[in-house]
Amino acid sequence: MISDPQNDILGLGILQELDMQVSKWGNSLGVRLPKALVEELNIEAGDEIELIRNENKQFEIRKIDRRKAFLEAISKFQFDLPEGYKFDRDEANSR
Repeated sequence: MISDPQNDILGLGILQELDMQVSKWGNSLGVRLPKALVEELNIEAGDEIELIRNENKQFEIRKIDRRKAFLEAISKFQFDLPEGYKFDRDEANSR
């Protein structure tokens, strides 16, 4: 782990640069995320993340929030209802 105090985020002891070891897991390679990074990104087992490579061949890690993306997408899905339309819950549930 790099211990440069200039890389400390908000003075919380969380470093922007972390050294991690690549390990072989079956036929794949994997990296274990340090606890400080997991806590900062608020991720847990099963969450999805994305790695973004910039022009300097450096990587950025982001948590993918599928629920937030879905809500943003569905909020754009709007259409006009026919004139005089009234939703009837009983009718909808009778099917």
